[in-house]
Amino acid sequence: MLRIKGLSKSFGGARPRAVLRAIDLDLARGEYIAIMGESGSGKSTLLNLIAGLELPDAGSILFDGVEVTALDDTARTLLRRSHIGFVFQAFHLLPHLTVAQNVALPLSLNRAPREKTNARVGEMLAAVGLAAAATVYPRELSGGEMQRVAIARALVHRPALLLADEPTGNLDAEAATQVLAALREQTERLSSAAIVVTHSARTAGTADRVLTLTHEGLHPASRPGGRP
Repeated sequence: MLRIKGLSKSFGGARPRAVLRAIDLDLARGEYIAIMGESGSGKSTLLNLIAGLELPDAGSILFDGVEVTALDDTARTLLRRSHIGFVFQAFHLLPHLTVAQNVALPLSLNRAPREKTNARVGEMLAAVGLAAAATVYPRELSGGEMQRVAIARALVHRPALLLADEPTGNLDAEAATQVLAALREQTERLSSAAIVVTHSARTAGTADRVLTLTHEGLHPASRPGGRP
């Protein structure tokens, strides 16, 4: 579903700093992978490039047969809106909207009919265990609950690809376990592919495959006990 070849990205003016060098990655539909790496290794930049939020200096990103780097701004926006879901460490819930209204945002942007929107929002809130919280506001929720709302929002429009940037970074162990379980369950149920970038070995341990990103490239990582 996703094929990345020779992806490179630098930042800076007269003396640019290389963040990503010749990255290759293949991701199959239904696959759930984790990418680990030190701060500054380019994990978030890689997600931004995959989503078309930024453009690479070199390389290609083929998403379901579409070359993302060849699309204009409008086409990349439509691709994200229809086919990609995001989960961020900072939640990014809108405080003036209820839980249900936050979850409904991707469907509203895609102009889904109200009946479909209501049904999908109810389904996703039930799936993450927050059906009773539909009418409350984010300030009334715990960190783990807010992250589950963010997962419901990211998956409500049934995206083919889920991108999660440090989804458990602000959570305690119990909340992190709940969030990871919901994330994995929902991606499997929707047959979506998922890329999770993380510093956490616990989070990475839930993935089908773990990769390490360094300034030299993207490489398979070893799990505890030496298992790839």
